[in-house]
Amino acid sequence: MFGPALALERAAGLDLWEAEAPPLTGLRLAAADPPGTLSARLSATLDEPARSVDQRVKTARWLELVEERGGRVEYGAVEPGQLERIAAAHDLTVVATGHGPLSEIFGRDARHSPYDRPRRHLAALYAHGVARDPRAPGAQVRTNPVADLGEFFAMEGTTVSGPCAMLMWTARPGGPFDCWQDRPGPDATAARTLELLRTHLPWEYELCAGLEPTDAGAALTGAVTPVVRHPVARVAEDRHVLGMADAVVLNDPVSGQGANSAARCADTYLRAVLAHGDRPFDRTWMLRTFAAYWEHARHVTAFSNMLLEPLPGHAARILEAAAGHPEVAHRYFNGYADPASLQDWFMDADRADAYLTAVTGRAPAGSA
Repeated sequence: MFGPALALERAAGLDLWEAEAPPLTGLRLAAADPPGTLSARLSATLDEPARSVDQRVKTARWLELVEERGGRVEYGAVEPGQLERIAAAHDLTVVATGHGPLSEIFGRDARHSPYDRPRRHLAALYAHGVARDPRAPGAQVRTNPVADLGEFFAMEGTTVSGPCAMLMWTARPGGPFDCWQDRPGPDATAARTLELLRTHLPWEYELCAGLEPTDAGAALTGAVTPVVRHPVARVAEDRHVLGMADAVVLNDPVSGQGANSAARCADTYLRAVLAHGDRPFDRTWMLRTFAAYWEHARHVTAFSNMLLEPLPGHAARILEAAAGHPEVAHRYFNGYADPASLQDWFMDADRADAYLTAVTGRAPAGSA
């Protein structure tokens, strides 16, 4: 999670791992084009450090905290047919699942959902024995885009056993990185990771050669179809439920925004609940509340979807300039902390080229 989202957790008394999770002070991009050959390297310091905590650790502790603060947690599977009963028993029902039948009660919003299938197939591994880049001033988020194949990410974090490395493949379907359909366990995922790194990202292989899975649940594979859903679902004649975060705005992990967006959504909804007082949480309130969140989330979706495709010319020119202009790299990488800040330059071709002209003193080659 990046600094602004961590600040929201801290304000709510939920940032419980600041002492355990190493601060990620920068981002580094090392591109391979062709695969196996380093074609570009750039990095920048984050204005605020990021941190990463295993969701198994985070969710378990937060559920305990709910009960410690007077709430009640019920464990069990919830099917769509149960929502009518749940909604009837509560003033407000929020559906926060990211996948499965519960999220499917919210209809797909075709205006903001260009995909009907996954654009990446995913594999994640938590590992010990991964080295930090010796050239880096501190812990970094390491991103490695590989031409036509996908991406590999590495960062430090904390898991059930303490400090670890968190590794993730985002594979373009059909390519060499797309080798996870058999859902391998941690040991097989580790072996396959090393094989891929040795061939396609040798500089990462040097850092990861000693990796070992942290535990028996340290590997995860799957795929995400990015989708924006209508935020409110009717579960009875006079009962509605509100979708939250991934349940209604699901982005590919390639942009690293999932937990950040969830925190922003939770904060937006909480503020709306507190401001509403004792009035009913009706459909109109739900739509208005989601609209407030969408003001941020729409930028996340646009940025995430851009990263799934070959970069448009103006965005590629920005990254090329970033290799020689630290201020460009700093502005771009800090945009991950708040994708809305990318809207008026990185996401717009004319403004991007105008910005590069101002920075470099000349119109970028290939601009209109």
